[in-house]
Amino acid sequence: MSIFLKRHKVLQEEALDTIQENPANENIHSPEPRKEWRLRINYRMLVRNMPFIGFLAVLALIYIANSHLAEKRIRRINKLGKEIKELKWEYLNVKSQLMFQSKMSEVSKAVEPLGLKQLSSPPQKIELKNENN
Repeated sequence: MSIFLKRHKVLQEEALDTIQENPANENIHSPEPRKEWRLRINYRMLVRNMPFIGFLAVLALIYIANSHLAEKRIRRINKLGKEIKELKWEYLNVKSQLMFQSKMSEVSKAVEPLGLKQLSSPPQKIELKNENN
């Protein structure tokens, strides 16, 4: 019997050597059958992972809402920027018109129909005498 056991042991070692040399044969000799991915997704797994799936759905909704709010704010910022530019141009326009109208020649033209004329001599200072002095 010992010869038979030795012969069996030598055959096992040769089989292991051939398996180690050729890894393609490894799949053939594996004792566990390979599970398909379709068998891994089942009703029990879905129910067990429902809180995580719900959490992912809530995160997706928050992400979508956040992007919409950001785009809305960007549009509002651009609109307000355009409005600020328009108001700045209007301010500069009104300021230039006021500076033009406040020139001495323009003021004298505006008050001439009222009978007011520009002075040719400098103004005179009027002094009042106090009764105490």
